Amino acid sequence: MGDEVSDDQQHRGGPSRRALVVGATAVAAAVAVPVAVRATHADDSGTAAAADSPSPTRQAPAARRVPAATASPSTSPRARSDHRPNILLVLTDDQPKETEWALRRTVDWLGGQGVTFARAHANTPLCAPSRASIMSGRYAHNHGVLDTRHPNHLDQRTTVQRRLHETGYRTGLFGKYLNYWHPADNPPHFDEWLLQEPVAYNNGHYNDNGTVRTIPGYNTTVIKDRALAFIERSRTDTRPWFAYVATRSAHEVNIPEKKYADTRVPEWQGRPSVTETGTTDKADKPPYVRKAHHTLAEGKALRTRQLRTLLSVDDAMRDFHDKLRELGQLDNTLVLFTSDHGLCWGDHGWLRKSVPYRPSLEVPFYLSWPAAGLGGASRARTDDRLTGHIDIAPTLLAAAGTTADTPHDGHSLLDPGNDRDHLLAEWWWNQQDKTPIHTWASYIGKSEQYTEYYRTRLDDDGRPKGTGEVLFREYYDLRADPYQLTNRLYGASAEEERRLGVPGLTEKLAAARRA
Repeated sequence: MGDEVSDDQQHRGGPSRRALVVGATAVAAAVAVPVAVRATHADDSGTAAAADSPSPTRQAPAARRVPAATASPSTSPRARSDHRPNILLVLTDDQPKETEWALRRTVDWLGGQGVTFARAHANTPLCAPSRASIMSGRYAHNHGVLDTRHPNHLDQRTTVQRRLHETGYRTGLFGKYLNYWHPADNPPHFDEWLLQEPVAYNNGHYNDNGTVRTIPGYNTTVIKDRALAFIERSRTDTRPWFAYVATRSAHEVNIPEKKYADTRVPEWQGRPSVTETGTTDKADKPPYVRKAHHTLAEGKALRTRQLRTLLSVDDAMRDFHDKLRELGQLDNTLVLFTSDHGLCWGDHGWLRKSVPYRPSLEVPFYLSWPAAGLGGASRARTDDRLTGHIDIAPTLLAAAGTTADTPHDGHSLLDPGNDRDHLLAEWWWNQQDKTPIHTWASYIGKSEQYTEYYRTRLDDDGRPKGTGEVLFREYYDLRADPYQLTNRLYGASAEEERRLGVPGLTEKLAAARRA
């Protein structure tokens, strides 16, 4: 597999011993600044208003044109009095793990000189719910965005960009925001933005700081260039900044940049879960998976298309690294790279996300912040704590020395004492899925996974309806069966279920769904 880490290498011997992240909490505390007891938000006129006053679902401040740059590259950056870290969050789309080959420079930078979170998960393997969890630090059942068609269900007062903006950060959004966001609506709590909706690889339709227009060029390059201009302005604007960069890559339909259209990628022969395609092999799976029929050849073709689009993301990460080094900001910039969820490459016959299996749920997740001891020469480490997208907002706020003023379901990854024995993943059957998948929730433990499917689906307003009756259950021993080939609840007796601890898992899953 060339430079990729093979699946056998990844899973051999089960989870590795956890490497603690140290030092970051002290640095965050050292750079903390006082914050107001009552948070404020800016209304359309720019006037501060109390956070407990009604907040519009969509904020549309007056459009303004932000200059492409405010200083020439030769201008020396001004000295900063606010020493909180800059924050660069890069979010890809539909990128599963085992894609390192296409991101060699990214992995060398953030993995080779930072922290690799080896057990990171999407809490909902669908674009908009996942992105809302990243912004709010909350599970989908709490933030309310359960499908891709109702972005207005997200309470914008709960977002990390709102909190960072109110505490003095310059904020920018570049790329994908939330599915079905109205293109003419400006994204709340960002000083600058180049928001694309609907998202396309070439010649996209963008809201450019309040002006909706088509911009020629390849998506990854267009948003990279605007993010670089945003970072460049820190030569003269001494506020710390937060840049949210969200690419189209590696979402289907995959269209690579022209220079990578025919690039050869390493051969891939699948994994045991991909060769589990026959009805007999999948007799222990839920009905919709038993009917899935995608092949290894289809999985290989999808993988090739995804890797080719990700090569442009690697170019963008190289340019971000070089710009930060040029500005002298490489050490005190927290860089976090991840994907909104994974994707199946024919696993169990499935060729998309939305299922409670590891290729759909697990995501690449890298973090670097050398000034806090998280990165730099000889500092690479792997952290195998159970990690979710709900942990991103708390982590960024902790780095900024800022306390959250809305509830979080996640916790800061900068504190090595923050650990958990399980994580919740959830999914709702929605209008995009004409073939019933059914709603499901999954208890992901350190060595086991328990999933329930329910008689529930979403109504036209994206709200759950149905009896909630349990229709099917799965239990996998993740150490002995990392590819989730054997559902140990299939045909299990009541005594066998007790030995597996299923009654207790049922209670824990119900409690997680209520929390």
